Amino acid sequence: MKKTWINATLGLCLALGLASAVQAAGRLNVFIWSEYMDPEIISDFEKKFDCKVVIDLYEDNESMMAKLQSGGDSLYDICVPGNYIIPLLIQQNLLAPLRHENIPNMKNLSPSFQNPSYDPGNQFTAAYQWGTVGIYMRKPAGGTIDETWGLLFDASKQPGPFFLMDSIREMMGCALKYRGFSVNTVNIDELRDVQAVLADSKDRSLGFEGGVGGKNKVLARTATAAIVYNGDAIRAIADDPETVYFVPREGGVIWCDNLAIPAKAPNRDLAEKFINFILEPEIGARLSNYNQYATPNEAAKAFITPEDLANPAIYPPDEMMAKLEFINDVGADTELYDEIWTQLKSE
Repeated sequence: MKKTWINATLGLCLALGLASAVQAAGRLNVFIWSEYMDPEIISDFEKKFDCKVVIDLYEDNESMMAKLQSGGDSLYDICVPGNYIIPLLIQQNLLAPLRHENIPNMKNLSPSFQNPSYDPGNQFTAAYQWGTVGIYMRKPAGGTIDETWGLLFDASKQPGPFFLMDSIREMMGCALKYRGFSVNTVNIDELRDVQAVLADSKDRSLGFEGGVGGKNKVLARTATAAIVYNGDAIRAIADDPETVYFVPREGGVIWCDNLAIPAKAPNRDLAEKFINFILEPEIGARLSNYNQYATPNEAAKAFITPEDLANPAIYPPDEMMAKLEFINDVGADTELYDEIWTQLKSE
């Protein structure tokens, strides 16, 4: 009797363990920015690979990295880091190398995204979407806008209540471009100059918000302006044509978000299938048509909505592209940015 009970119990445990393993094998845990994935693409992936996709969200690169550092690298199968934080993730062994033989659609990436400086040879990442950071605001009664960062950084030009962006390098990068400096400067005098600019701006602002939150506050008329990502703004303009987005004439930040696999991902094989799926031309086009961010997928451009391809807010003209800078990892000098940001947020 006792032996039979023990055998039955062991059998039940083994069955439950096997069921749990099967369930885990058919589950993809994605850690991604909010409002950044077409639900229908997720649904199509689930059907094609007979799996379940579970989405968890973050609003800035630093929060994503902190979660991976605290054990998230064994919880998630996909994360979507911005270009400047990727070298840090690699240095801290938080990402798994991509097995390119499992991701043949890597060939579809545009040449400029096939060997990026932040990840030579795409050893750990595949470009997902790229875009800009700029000002999203309600059109003034007169209809004319002085397209300068001074709208937020010069009290005499302030158009009304506004939000700053709650993201250290993007927010500081906007102020650096306003002052004529590189977004990657490590010159302490330039950084202190920008600290003073941001401190004054913060005192006049409604505070800090993520890109999505800032966009929503302008839509809700809580604010007149906010610093946001271009895709968020472009979708919002469709809801409220009395709003507008632009990168100020001084230039700004260009960014590229990337698909990556955390170092201890429970479903690395399924994660690589997901990356390959996103890099299919028609899927890549559906993603950009949904997000209204620029695609890094050259093969996808044939399927992009023509109006979006012609929209300078999505694909900036050459004149503006020359004024945009990627945020780079500045090594140990990152501490300078962290110190200034901490002071700004705590004052």
